[in-house]
Amino acid sequence: MKIVVFGADKRVGVWSGDLIVDLERASAANPAVVRPLPSTLLGLIEGGAEALADAAKIVAAVTAAPASTHAASGVYERSAVVLHAPYVPGARIACAGGNFADHTAAMAMKRSDMPRYESPDLKAIAKEMRSRGIWGFWKVGRDAADPGADIMYPARTKRFDYEAELAIVIGKRAKDVKAADLKPYIWGVTLFGDWSIRDFNEGSGLLKFAVQKNFDGSYSIGPCIVVGEEIDEANVDIETWVNGERRQHFNTRDMVVSFGEYLEYLSTDFTFVPGDVISGGTAAGTAADSSDIKDGVFAPERFLQPGDEVEIRSAAIGTLAARIVAKR
Repeated sequence: MKIVVFGADKRVGVWSGDLIVDLERASAANPAVVRPLPSTLLGLIEGGAEALADAAKIVAAVTAAPASTHAASGVYERSAVVLHAPYVPGARIACAGGNFADHTAAMAMKRSDMPRYESPDLKAIAKEMRSRGIWGFWKVGRDAADPGADIMYPARTKRFDYEAELAIVIGKRAKDVKAADLKPYIWGVTLFGDWSIRDFNEGSGLLKFAVQKNFDGSYSIGPCIVVGEEIDEANVDIETWVNGERRQHFNTRDMVVSFGEYLEYLSTDFTFVPGDVISGGTAAGTAADSSDIKDGVFAPERFLQPGDEVEIRSAAIGTLAARIVAKR
């Protein structure tokens, strides 16, 4: 199923074909079919497998019913509703760093503060990357940017970049989890847009708040969360298109460090709760890794500018779109 958050009240629903089903309203209108379902994404996640089974049952019932009954059962045309980021407000977002060999190797050729890789072979580079250990960063903020939302061009940058990623949504409390035990902790998967400032580097020394990764609208999530056995997080094709040009095309099977390994590493001293997110990193094709260096800085041509349209696509999930706009 494709789980969405929609409407002014940010209600949880299911996207089925050209329809959106409001789970709470559909269950309330059909008490003989299922027990009451929650109105929020967090409530649905916390409801576990039982809530998802009831959601599938009510969606099948109300979408098969005559169209004349749809309004009374909380069923809407997709074109009539606004989708929001399928994100639990306040959820923590852990982002993998340098997790695809092609992207990491290309970046290393351009930045003096990154290690060089002697071999051009991506498997050898991945092996060396693993030897250097896991790293990443956190995204903070009250709200994720919605599908199709405007992303404000940050004031502190002249090199604004896109990074398409796959993310997993945690479905239950996770502490001291082994990598091999990942599957029961995944509630679903979604697309993640990591918007990045590329001309502001923390460098060594004191921490500087990771401002190149955290600003208003610094991440997008959506358009839905795919739940169930329909999708394998370790084998998802993803593309990024900028103004109609395909810039990225990769599969999550090429991740150097798996989602399970990230969860094992982080959950040793950090407890994940339902709704938390782990994003798996990006592959080659970003503006930074595909740009020349001129006078010590990235050439500007491939970086985002106000007016640009970006689409992160996956046949398994959908399209997460964004518009870059000037700071107001």
